[in-house]
This record gives sequence, structure tokens and C-alpha cells, in this order.
Amino acid sequence: MFNYQIIIEYLGTNFVGWQIQKNGVSIQSIIQKCLTKVLRSRIKIIGSGRTDAGVHAKGQSANFTLNKEIKDKYKFLNSVNFFLKNKSISIIKLNKKNINFHARHNVKKKIYKYIIFNRSVNSPICENRTWLIKKRLDIYKMKKGIKFFLGTHDFSSMRASSCSARSPVKTISKVKIKKKANKIFIFFESKSFLQKQVRSMVGCLKYVGENRWKPEKIKSVIKKKKRELCAPPAPPEGLYLEKVIY
Repeated sequence: MFNYQIIIEYLGTNFVGWQIQKNGVSIQSIIQKCLTKVLRSRIKIIGSGRTDAGVHAKGQSANFTLNKEIKDKYKFLNSVNFFLKNKSISIIKLNKKNINFHARHNVKKKIYKYIIFNRSVNSPICENRTWLIKKRLDIYKMKKGIKFFLGTHDFSSMRASSCSARSPVKTISKVKIKKKANKIFIFFESKSFLQKQVRSMVGCLKYVGENRWKPEKIKSVIKKKKRELCAPPAPPEGLYLEKVIY
């Protein structure tokens, strides 16, 4: 038995999310069908974690087992991507792994990136790929505010009501904000995140950037653990799963 890891890029705009669901087409279902067709064997893939409807990925990771060896990985990638070319999905890498490798259980860190397009006029190029905010944001205050997310906290105030995580306690190991031209890039690194946690954190930073909140308000919202105190979550179209680290 052989165990393979695939690294995947996708635009999540037209999907119900990563995971197979009854209410629409998922990224996982599309990839499984393509792999089954190319490898002529029924394939089930295990992803590093879910991404919600509309969320994108530059480095989603998944693994699958196969009873035969893939000897020509370039032929494999070309064949699979031929069937994926009209789906806004690409498999960019194939790695042979130890039989015990598990794409979800072995994760050490995940890096999420959020992109805000901060300009008074919309951009058709950035549509569905960034969050358009027309009011000028104060990047200096946002940089002060993001530091309150660092460390281990109970993030109940930034957790979706449908979140199935056992504990609301998460550790944010790294954060970063940078601005380039009209785009603001926000990065969060953690072993795992609650459902809608990243989008909720970005929503809070927007309030800070608009001067609706002082940066210190974020600390208070986390401490009180009440969802109703959190800013509305940012929309999914600006969120990217940037990288999964093992």
C-alpha cells in the first residue's frame, strides 16, 4: 500500500467548501472523482481541514492511499489537472509519504492569509478574491490591534455557533499585517482554528482600522467570551489557506 500527499490550489467561490456535503458541490468531491478516473481505483482523500464556502487555498494538503505505485508523477499531475482545468482547482504537487502520514492529524501549523482591497473604487480583477473596503483603514492601529490575538486564548467570542471543535481554546503563534499599494495582507499562524475564527478576527481588525474600536477593545472582546460582542466576520472571498506545515 502506498500513501500520497497532494498540495492543492483552488478558488472556493463556486463551492460549498472543502468537505463533501449534500447541499452542493465540494472541492473534495471533485478531486476524488478525478483521482478515481485517472488512477482507475476508488480514491478517498483526507484533507488537512475544512475551508468554508467561498474560501480559497494556495496550499491545501490532503492524502490518499493506493495499492499501486505512481511511477511518473509528472504524467499523473498532467492527467489529473486536465480534468480539473475548468473547475478552478489544481493539484500542484504529489509527494510519496510514509504509510502513517495523515494530512489532518499530523498538522503542526496552518497559515491563513486574508486580503483586503482598500480602495474607493471596485476592481473587477479582485472581485471574489478580496474584501473591498472603500473607507481608508488605519493600518498603524490595525497592527497594534492584531497583537492582542497572539498567544493562547479562549476564542469563544470568535467562534461560529455551528463550530464542532471540542475546545474554544486556541494558540495563535504568529500574526502579521502588511500593506502593498491598495491591498492589506493579514496573516495568522496556528495549529488549528475554530470555524469562522480567522474571519471574525479580521472583522475586529476592520473595526479598529475604521476607528470604531480602539485596538485594546480586541483584548476585552476575547476576555468576555461572548459572541455577540464580536464584530461581524469578514466575508469568505478574501480568505486563503496559505500553507500547511508538518
